[in-house]
Amino acid sequence: MPFRLPDVTKTAASRSSASRAAAPPQRRDPAASRDALVAAAVAQFARKGFEGARVDEIAAQAGLNKQLVYHYYGNKQGLYLAALESVYAQIREKERRLSLGELEPVAAMAQLVGFSFDYLLEHPEFIALLADENRNEGVHVLESEKLRKMHTPFLDMLNATLAKGVGTGVFRDDFDAINVYISIAGISYFFFSNNHTLSAIFGRKLGSRAALAARRRHVIAFTLNALRPDGAG
Repeated sequence: MPFRLPDVTKTAASRSSASRAAAPPQRRDPAASRDALVAAAVAQFARKGFEGARVDEIAAQAGLNKQLVYHYYGNKQGLYLAALESVYAQIREKERRLSLGELEPVAAMAQLVGFSFDYLLEHPEFIALLADENRNEGVHVLESEKLRKMHTPFLDMLNATLAKGVGTGVFRDDFDAINVYISIAGISYFFFSNNHTLSAIFGRKLGSRAALAARRRHVIAFTLNALRPDGAG
C-alpha cells in the first residue's frame, strides 16, 4: 500500500475545533466595545450624517451585534451624542496639553491658533460632525451637560492667556475669551469646510501643501495682529 501524507487541512481543522472546545468562552470587554462603537459611529455619522447613518452598519463596522448599541446608548440618538462628546473631548484634551500658561502670551496664542488649524486639517470628521449637528440646530448638543462642562477649563485657560497679555501690554483689553475663541475657530473652520468650493471659485488648489502652509501662517498673523493694542480702533 502506498504511503500517503496526512490531510493537513482536516488535521488542522480538528485541532482547531478541539482547541475551541477546550478553551473557556471569552468575556466581552464593555469598555472596548463602547470604544469600538463610538469610533465606528464617528466615521459613519461624519460620512452620512445623523439621518443617513444606520445602527446596523455602525455595529457591523465595529464588529459587534447591533443590540449592544441599544444596551449601551439606548438608541441612535444616544450613540450620536456619544460620538459628538467623543470628538469634542479629544480636541479639548489636546488643547489642555498645550500648557498655554507656561508660555508668554504671544507665543501661547500663536501655538493655540496653529494647533486649531492643524487639528481641523487632520480631523475632517470633526468638521463633518459639527456641520451635521448645526443642520440639526444643535439639538443633541443641547442635551449634553458634559459638553458644556468640558469647555469651561479651556475658556479659563484662554481667559488667563488674554489677561496675561493685557497685563504685559501685548494684547488689547476689550476682547473676551468667547469671541476670541469663535474667531480663532472660524477663520480655520471656514477654510476647511469650504475648501473645495473656494478652490473652484478662485482657481487655486487651496488644499495643496503650499496653500495650507500659507494659510496657516496667515491665520496666526491675522489673530496676533487683531489682538495687538495698536490694532484697536
